[in-house]
Amino acid sequence: METGENQLLHIKDLDVSFEHEQSTAHALRGIDLSLNAGETHALVGESGSGKTVTSMCIMGLLSVPPGKVNGGEIYFKGRNLLTLSETGRRKVRGKEIGMIFQEPSKYLNPAFKIGEQITETLILHLQVERKKATEQALELLSLVGLKESKRILKSYPHELSGGMKQRAMIAMAICCHPPLLIADEPTTALDVTLQLQILRLLLRLNATFSMGILFISHDLNVVKEISDRISVIYSGKIIESATKRQLFENPKHPYTKLLLQSIPDAKKRGTRLKAIPGMVPDAEHIPAGCSFHPRCPTVEPGCKYEIPPAVDLGDGHKAACYLTGKR
Repeated sequence: METGENQLLHIKDLDVSFEHEQSTAHALRGIDLSLNAGETHALVGESGSGKTVTSMCIMGLLSVPPGKVNGGEIYFKGRNLLTLSETGRRKVRGKEIGMIFQEPSKYLNPAFKIGEQITETLILHLQVERKKATEQALELLSLVGLKESKRILKSYPHELSGGMKQRAMIAMAICCHPPLLIADEPTTALDVTLQLQILRLLLRLNATFSMGILFISHDLNVVKEISDRISVIYSGKIIESATKRQLFENPKHPYTKLLLQSIPDAKKRGTRLKAIPGMVPDAEHIPAGCSFHPRCPTVEPGCKYEIPPAVDLGDGHKAACYLTGKR
């Protein structure tokens, strides 16, 4: 697989479904996404669009069954992660690819102190001595803005606030200085002040370690603060991909335009925000043709029968809409 000199992650035509007794849910329908070293690439979409399934596939955490990878490739530093053995995946997971989960309480082990969870990761992946691992854990907790690092090192997860648990999880995710960090809705459960603090922390880590970040979110206001590039996912397909400036200043897909119009903004004060009609289709009942056509304000007859390919509009801006060239 040939990749660009700085390309860290390249997902090609990834297709994933979930098999149930009498039905199949098509979660990802041939997505393509690339991320360069040191870049923050945001994957944006409504709930049920396939964002978290994408991250689980990258991490090798997809539950099989019921999950099933029907096709596609995930190249990380030139290696196809989908062809690795479970032993190979464990070596990559944590050491080369870190992950921050949406709800840290579900992923921090309640039976172990924060310090034990960080030091065990360091010992496992970097083979450092326990004393050295403890010293590094203290440094990491300080790095992510936890001032009482010695106390937190000896604390159990339930003894920390939501913001502190999220910072502790970030410390665990970056402890091996992985070249890629996946952040899956890392600010959703936090208040606005804490959200801003976590975003600033991620930006600082990105700048300090030149760490590539795949930032998963449903919130374009949050994405605007952190991303270099944005991919919009809808019903298991990337329907638009562009730099942050291109997407916010010149969106091409009708769905992207509606998402932007629905963002609260000081300039829109006193006016009613536009809501996107309808719902994201159930993964078991995806419409034929362009899956957005039942909600699209500019739908044409052909949109109901054929899936539009992603069209390159220049400078890396792509959109999957038959009417793109007409607008």
